[in-house]
Amino acid sequence: MAKPPKTKTTPKGPRQFAVGQLPSREAILEAMAQQPTLDGKRDLARHFGIHGDMRTPFKVLLKQMEGEGFIARTRKQIRPTAALPAVTVLDIPADADPDNLHAFPAQWNDDEGERPRVAVKQPKDARVAPAPGDRILARISAGDGELPDYTARAMNILDKPRRGQIGIVRMDEDGARLIPVDRKQKEMRIDGGDLGSARDGDLVEVEVKLTGRLMIPKAKVTNVIGNPKSEGAVSMIAIHNLEIPYRFPASVTKEAEEAKETTIKGREDWRHIPLVTIDPVDAKDHDDAVYAEPDTDPKNAGGHLVYVAIADVAAYVRPGTALDREAYIRGNSVYFPDRVVPMLPERISNDLCSLREGENRPSLAVRMVFDQNGKKRSHSFHRVLFRSAAKLSYQQAQAAIDGKPDDKTGPILDSILRPLWAAYGAMAKARDNRGPLDLDLPERKIILDKAGMVVDVKVPERLDAHRLIEEMMIAANVAAAETLEKHKSALLYRVHDTPSQEKLVALRDFLGSLQLPAPKSDAVRPADFNRILEKARSDGKIQQVSEIILRTQAQAEYAAENYGHFGLNLERYAHFTSPIRRYADLIVHRALISALDLGKDGLTESEIIKLPGIAQHISSTERRAMLAERETVDRLLAQFLAAHINARFEGRISGVTRSGLFVRLKDTGADGFIPASTLGQDYYRFVEEMQAMVGDRTGETFRIGDDVSVRLLEVAPVAGALRFELLSEGSRGVPSSGGRGRKGPSSKRGKAGAYRKTAKRKR
Repeated sequence: MAKPPKTKTTPKGPRQFAVGQLPSREAILEAMAQQPTLDGKRDLARHFGIHGDMRTPFKVLLKQMEGEGFIARTRKQIRPTAALPAVTVLDIPADADPDNLHAFPAQWNDDEGERPRVAVKQPKDARVAPAPGDRILARISAGDGELPDYTARAMNILDKPRRGQIGIVRMDEDGARLIPVDRKQKEMRIDGGDLGSARDGDLVEVEVKLTGRLMIPKAKVTNVIGNPKSEGAVSMIAIHNLEIPYRFPASVTKEAEEAKETTIKGREDWRHIPLVTIDPVDAKDHDDAVYAEPDTDPKNAGGHLVYVAIADVAAYVRPGTALDREAYIRGNSVYFPDRVVPMLPERISNDLCSLREGENRPSLAVRMVFDQNGKKRSHSFHRVLFRSAAKLSYQQAQAAIDGKPDDKTGPILDSILRPLWAAYGAMAKARDNRGPLDLDLPERKIILDKAGMVVDVKVPERLDAHRLIEEMMIAANVAAAETLEKHKSALLYRVHDTPSQEKLVALRDFLGSLQLPAPKSDAVRPADFNRILEKARSDGKIQQVSEIILRTQAQAEYAAENYGHFGLNLERYAHFTSPIRRYADLIVHRALISALDLGKDGLTESEIIKLPGIAQHISSTERRAMLAERETVDRLLAQFLAAHINARFEGRISGVTRSGLFVRLKDTGADGFIPASTLGQDYYRFVEEMQAMVGDRTGETFRIGDDVSVRLLEVAPVAGALRFELLSEGSRGVPSSGGRGRKGPSSKRGKAGAYRKTAKRKR
């Protein structure tokens, strides 16, 4: 193998050669080393003045150099063997030292030798802050030494999964193959020597090997997860597939175990204030507590004082510690039906920082003053020590208010619960006047047995107790953003952009097809959508319209710059109330500590510089968590329904594409697909403005939000995929184009006839 070339910064101009003379191998390698942009045959030919009859022998020379191992070809790119391009994608190992990061090329041909190690530099003024486990797009420098001494500066953090993939091993006559759990990935071969201890049917994690000149992918087993039907394996598929860290390093666990309880020193004593926690019945950690009382100030007659105390995680998780680095890497806790992957070790999340009933706990708290109409008049932040007076569930607190108190809620009904509900009543008035987006979509809760299998799916009742906590948390988050802006402090905002013009145009087209009013201006407000929803509800079209309005919305995210929160209709908003499970909240806590001089464990200058990169990273981990939770639910429901092949279900069309219909079952919320070729005896076209499939001849229409009956035909449990047969007929409308479908009466729905086969060939 040729010695890897050096990379210099000053390129030389094109060399001219005599007619009939080809450049030497050394000259080609030197030119490619000096000018990384010379990465194609045409570029090299232009550089060396190759033209006319010399093009063919020049191509032959390059082919010979490739065969001899001097250069490597990737699609249309040519580069020196074992050399990295000027800009490339790198993977930072999950176990890399956060203070001395290194990385490896995301794609590498093993025939070129060992993957080069790249040192990742992090200047103090860098806007991108990579961390262990990240995939980054980086600018590469090879240094001036005889051998490449690669360094990289991160340009962007990519949120795509790295090389690790998950799949099922299937043995065959030629060895083994990998069946990916991700339907978008292709099968790969596994050589006998790369199987490790894996056996047929095992769920495994693999590394993708790129071999040969054509970079053919093969799989090498790196970890045997186990049987995909075993307890806990379903969520592990998503954890491994999306590379969610779920084991704490020893250094992190040690720091957590060595942490000592915080005392009253440097804090206000709030132990006389009877704050209570109200959470789901199965909650293990409690990071917020609330209390309210009437305001006795005569200038605020009918007003309320609301106290919100949040676990003081910043007191235990200091900047630069192993705990902090791990919390940043994870970004947030991930909640699965069968487990929780926490952001912080249990010693912190479930013990020292959990606001346990009757135990002293440190808190960063806010005291807010509201008038009788729920308008906030003032607020102040305090670093305190308090003691929770009671641990309540939503259902427990609501039952007490509804006249059914138990032994715990009875004694505190008049002193604590009723004042809380009175304050919430006023705050609800202000919320209604503010007019946030009112998309009250039901969330299903999966009930599992001891083996981790689905036994039931329920839609929990939406209670005022839920809304009370939500409203008080929103008010506390707004107060945090206002305080930090007042003190001109850096912070992370929770932002939600207005819908794009393209999505608004699509919404107008869809509403027009339903004869519903649509917003005329692009400067929409949440109230505009609420009026549409109200009209749709009265017309019996709420399901269709809710689905489309939801898809019209932008994705909420974190940002160092503020552009408001459209959905909540707020000018400024920051997450402050869940630092146990969200890194963004921990950053806001530190910012408040620094801005209000509440301690020495506030936001550092290094963190302030890196806030844009931190925002980008934790936004990507949040999306990853949402995807993991959704994938796990899909797989659990697919396993549950695998025993119901050929059963009939009632569902609702949740999506329409050119390829077919997506249907969500009403009982379980499971999603499945109906191919367009199986819809009926007509030729169906996708009409985008209607979000519908419409028959050419009959005008039969299947629209998003329509209620349908389906039969379950096929289940792929590991992939979480369902395929249905449509049993319902669509509504009759105007044919999409006319004339393409077969004339005559339609046969029994769901039977694949001759026309349907013909139509499928025409797609």
